[in-house]
Amino acid sequence: MYAIIRAGGKQYKVQPGDTLKVEKLNKELGEEFDVTEVLAMGGDETVLGEPTVANAKVTVVVTNQSKAPKVIVFKKKRRQGYRRMQGHRQLYTELFIKEISGPSGSEKAKAEAKVYNPEAKKEKEAALKAEKAAAKKAGVKKPAKKKTAKKKTAKKKTAKKKTAAKKKTAKKKTAAKKKTAKKKTAKKKATKKKS
Repeated sequence: MYAIIRAGGKQYKVQPGDTLKVEKLNKELGEEFDVTEVLAMGGDETVLGEPTVANAKVTVVVTNQSKAPKVIVFKKKRRQGYRRMQGHRQLYTELFIKEISGPSGSEKAKAEAKVYNPEAKKEKEAALKAEKAAAKKAGVKKPAKKKTAKKKTAKKKTAKKKTAAKKKTAKKKTAAKKKTAKKKTAKKKATKKKS
């Protein structure tokens, strides 16, 4: 079963168990309320609203109130010296769809809503800090992680082979040059003796 609801001037398709981010609502964390602006319902049979479906509601739970990631707004007019940069973080409310009920029946979510609690998170962080400070005072150190050395032996062997091959080719070239030089000098001497 699904429903199409309207919240914050936008339409959303929801099913029981879904989480949904909508424009900020003035509700408390963990608060449960009904959304009555149901535009359509689907499932075994489809019901369309005129403009809303009669006797239909979606029960939701507020799980989080937060800000979306930052969006950079940058304006520029070329050759005018006009540049404006601004950041924006949109406020939103996260909802958990607990139940959808309408004229054709109702359906509940199988899972429970997980409400984000910022106070519990702060307490947890404070406890971790206190634990670290106590461990530091007691002189307890965490064992350092061993760094694994990368195998460079294969690279060294190939490098040695390459240098040995270069030396051999260089020796062959110098030997060949010496032979050609000796042949030239021998020819010159032979031509001098004949004349």
